[in-house]
Amino acid sequence: MKTDRTRREPTIALINIIFLMLIFFMAAATLAPPLAQDLRLVRTAELEGTAPPDALVVHADGRLTYRGAPVSDAASHVATLPETARATLRLVPDAALPATDLLRLGEALRRAGAGRVVMITERGLP
Repeated sequence: MKTDRTRREPTIALINIIFLMLIFFMAAATLAPPLAQDLRLVRTAELEGTAPPDALVVHADGRLTYRGAPVSDAASHVATLPETARATLRLVPDAALPATDLLRLGEALRRAGAGRVVMITERGLP
């Protein structure tokens, strides 16, 4: 005698998926709490950007300046720096400077004795 098996619906799998989605949304909500409604962010659109005083500035035409004074080349600049300043050298490139020139300058600074070359850029928020 054959018994008819009742076909079970996959409700357990559906409950598991809904439970996992619930946990995901709860975790996502706690990771990024909303900003306070009365908070106003600082506006920097009108600020004039200036390079830090201890950074090597590379202009669009390839000229180098340090603290407003012209620098002849990367090797001579690194040679004049104290040992602590050579560990991390800050570089501010012009946006119009070709990337190949920037890479070439970074390599020259490293060969001249700079431990780490850090590029200072403008950060924009969406």
